[in-house]
Amino acid sequence: MDFTLDEPQREIAGLAAKILGREIDFERPPGERGFDEQVWRALGKAGLLGLALPPELGGDGLGIAEVAVLLTELGRAAAPVPALSLTFGLLPLEVLGTPGQRAELLPEIATGEAVVTAAVHEPSAPLTEQPSTRAVADGGRWLLTGVKTAVPQLAAATRVLVPASMPGGTGVFLVDPRAEGVTAAGTTMRLDGVAVEEADQLRDREPGHALATLRRYALAGMIALGDGVLAGALELTTKHVGQRVQFGRPLAAFQAVAQQIADVYIASRTVHLAALSVIWRLASGLDPRPDLDIAGYWFAHEAPKALAICHHLHGGLGLDITYPLHRYYALIKELSACTSN
Repeated sequence: MDFTLDEPQREIAGLAAKILGREIDFERPPGERGFDEQVWRALGKAGLLGLALPPELGGDGLGIAEVAVLLTELGRAAAPVPALSLTFGLLPLEVLGTPGQRAELLPEIATGEAVVTAAVHEPSAPLTEQPSTRAVADGGRWLLTGVKTAVPQLAAATRVLVPASMPGGTGVFLVDPRAEGVTAAGTTMRLDGVAVEEADQLRDREPGHALATLRRYALAGMIALGDGVLAGALELTTKHVGQRVQFGRPLAAFQAVAQQIADVYIASRTVHLAALSVIWRLASGLDPRPDLDIAGYWFAHEAPKALAICHHLHGGLGLDITYPLHRYYALIKELSACTSN
């Protein structure tokens, strides 16, 4: 296995870092859709949101490996954008969508106009394989009923991929979050007999295939994003302890501080290795399940502890809302709650 980034992947990482460094302004209030639309559109204009689109739809025909590189850079900068929509929406649609679904939604996702996300979590059941949400046949359509939690960017979503149990197995449906019967509150989505046409069901090559594919992309995306978030928090903390002087010496010169930052480094590097292995297996068409389980477990158990150390080493500065560390902590908390089940 060779996890070294190839030249196109290095160019993607460099271009993303350049755009994020130029465009992000954490003092700028979020747009009407709840995120920094200026940054998101800049990424779309540069072609970074359309990496996985096929050439006939104006994309580069790339895949999960390149999208993961972008996600890691978005995490490293704690970018206030709907990063997870790339693996919760775009990639599943590219693989599972019908020609009509792909033609309608993928170009708009690539420009930043549309946000497609997925409702893969249910109460006390992150990344559930057996959704309690039910789909009942009603003539030429389906009626969906259930509760979904932790839906990323729900308020801004154009469509939501909703897994549901149905006769004979499970299915994944494209749901308009403003449709009759849908109630959205924060990141929680309630469905009460929501009508979905048969044309809005994603393709299922075999029973359970669509849900399994969606779960894999969702978890891999969270791990790739979390890899960047943890690396960014480590970089921020390393810089702080190297510059902050106490008793005439930089904090980094104290053995106890050096030991703690080393623990964060070990956690970050291990998450990075696990993320690379997961993405490599997915991109190679291999079964990623063992690596996904390990990466999800390690991230969920180690990343929050590592961020707690970062906060400790920052002292009171880490709690200052004008300092960026709290953004990394919030992302780690959100991701760790959903990566291990």
